[in-house]
Amino acid sequence: MELEDTGRLYERVSRDLAGRIAAGEYPVGQRLPAERALAQAYAVSRPTIREAIFALELDGLVEARMGSGVYVISRLPQEGEAVKNDIGPFELIEARRLIEGEACALAAARITDAEIEALAALVDEMRDADRLAAAEDADRRFHLAIARATQNSAMVAAVDMLWDARARSPQYQIMSGRAHAAGIGPRADEHARILDALRLRQPDLARAAMRDHLTQVLESVLAATEVQEMEQARARIEAHRLKYGTPA
Repeated sequence: MELEDTGRLYERVSRDLAGRIAAGEYPVGQRLPAERALAQAYAVSRPTIREAIFALELDGLVEARMGSGVYVISRLPQEGEAVKNDIGPFELIEARRLIEGEACALAAARITDAEIEALAALVDEMRDADRLAAAEDADRRFHLAIARATQNSAMVAAVDMLWDARARSPQYQIMSGRAHAAGIGPRADEHARILDALRLRQPDLARAAMRDHLTQVLESVLAATEVQEMEQARARIEAHRLKYGTPA
């Protein structure tokens, strides 16, 4: 499918899907094509499709039903016009992986013993937190402390902006709500590995530890926001049963 070459990629996909919904191509009550099929049709990644679906959810056009799929629930946005979108959650994590990876490498060469100890205390906070909100607060302070350890004000501003965008993005809030419901929160062990690399003052090791951590974040939220289409799964099981003669 050809997309108008303006705006963020996921917004271009969501606008096209919204237009198809408004035109009745996908009527109310119908399930949208599977994520994989949409990704192939638009020649984009599955995370981009998921960001587009989040945007449609914010407009009240679709509803994600776990175990079933994504269904059209309205032809037009609930508020009469599309909600103003922000940075998509998956593109935000991608940017963080690149920028915070380099910040961590730079910090490894400049970090002080006092800053190391402060980071260790934040890892302990994450590990001991009895509330998700407390763990996430320690998580943010951990990442910003690493940025400050670079002694580069532009790097601090860039990392701070990314975390502000995370807090502001309505699509990120949808994604994080589902991740929280799945029991996903900051992992102290991953942050401890970043800390260990910083203690060694090894830039390459620190960069790799930060990138590995944010790759795990991406994979975790992708899994948490997956809308499994159980009808397709049942069809595959039935086909396997018929092919190999196994009992139902």
